[in-house]
Amino acid sequence: MSHETVSINVKVLDHGNDLPLPKYETIDSAGMDLYAAIEEGNTVTLGPLERAIIPTGLAMALPSRFEAQIRPRSGLAAKNGITVANAPGTIDADYRGEVKVILINLSNEPFTVERGMRIAQMIIAPVTQGSWNIVDSLDETARGAGGFGSTGTR
Repeated sequence: MSHETVSINVKVLDHGNDLPLPKYETIDSAGMDLYAAIEEGNTVTLGPLERAIIPTGLAMALPSRFEAQIRPRSGLAAKNGITVANAPGTIDADYRGEVKVILINLSNEPFTVERGMRIAQMIIAPVTQGSWNIVDSLDETARGAGGFGSTGTR
């Protein structure tokens, strides 16, 4: 079975010149790791419950009807309590600015982000836009209007 790929134009900004481009770590990886493009010699330390916007040194032009989703790295979340504050973050196809990641520290210990650290993962996904149809009633389902927690935990 072949893997589908989409070509993405990427601009490496000056502060990201020596960092690797995002890449898939295994053949079936869904996400590409993003690297922290903090100025050489500097770090960003997140105290408990603090957040910071971390640059990646990349700007890109996604094809129309695609998005990039910015998600946490499971290892950082499990081992250090570091996650993406707006997970998943969305990069729209018409955005041309630098890709930045909003990290938040949900642990009780400070966490230091260093240049070149893998801080998040990026998923490239197709986008389907919806259109609204105003109706007087909706079709019935077994769930109905049952919302938060209505299906239980077991």
